[in-house]
Amino acid sequence: MQVLLLADVKGFGNKGEIVNASDGYARNYLFPRNLAKEVTPAVLKAVEQEKDAKERRQAREEQEAAELGAKLSQLTVKLTAKAGEGGRLFGSITSKDIAQALAQQKVKIDRRKIELKEPIRSLGTTVVPVRVYHDTVVSLQVEVLSQD
Repeated sequence: MQVLLLADVKGFGNKGEIVNASDGYARNYLFPRNLAKEVTPAVLKAVEQEKDAKERRQAREEQEAAELGAKLSQLTVKLTAKAGEGGRLFGSITSKDIAQALAQQKVKIDRRKIELKEPIRSLGTTVVPVRVYHDTVVSLQVEVLSQD
């Protein structure tokens, strides 16, 4: 009997998969626990529609990420901070500071997507990687200026 899994079943399959199960296992274990339902033409159609919607959503997200990546790669974020001798900052510039500066320039990005290995502690220009999508990383120029 073919069943559509409604939840992950350890050792059997993952949510959304259509698998073959014995009649007894399906009727006595999977169906009573709402872990699966029997595959019918209506269920197959619903699965296909959900799959198509997921693909469209993923394509849209990839397109938006590409546009955001192109915008970020051309952008330079300028931040000011107090600095001592030799261009050493008294504080540091963190991913939160960069995200706030981007928000002021009408570019909304989550601070966790800014992959700053360690805070910026000196004046000058730094290239910071920003993950705009699962496997898409762009470089953002961050320029730290001295506050007079």
